[in-house]
Amino acid sequence: MSKEIISTKNAPQAIGPYSQAVKTGNLMFISGQIPLNPETGDLVSGSIEDEANQVLNNIKSICEAAGNSLEDIVKITIFLTDLDNFATVNEVMKEHFSEPYPARATIEVSGLPLGVNIEIEAIVSTNG
Repeated sequence: MSKEIISTKNAPQAIGPYSQAVKTGNLMFISGQIPLNPETGDLVSGSIEDEANQVLNNIKSICEAAGNSLEDIVKITIFLTDLDNFATVNEVMKEHFSEPYPARATIEVSGLPLGVNIEIEAIVSTNG
């Protein structure tokens, strides 16, 4: 099975040896995204809402680069440095997704790249 690399300047460029996303068959796997503003290269900080919105906007841009949307996401994994932010992130998710919601796992971790509070990865169905 072949792999197609998906990349867009509307999301942060990879900060390591990985691709923004890889499409194979009817699935696209989006690498973990952090709250990095692709226009400025700066981290979005302040509130967990601001960080989560930036992460989901980055994921949306990658989806769009492949001809998909957030609605095509079938599974997301959220990594948080503090599960006390769980309810707040749920509210942000409701702003970006509608039912039926994607499957999801949320995991508390001890640290994330560049010291951010949230990272999200996604699996997208590319056959609409």
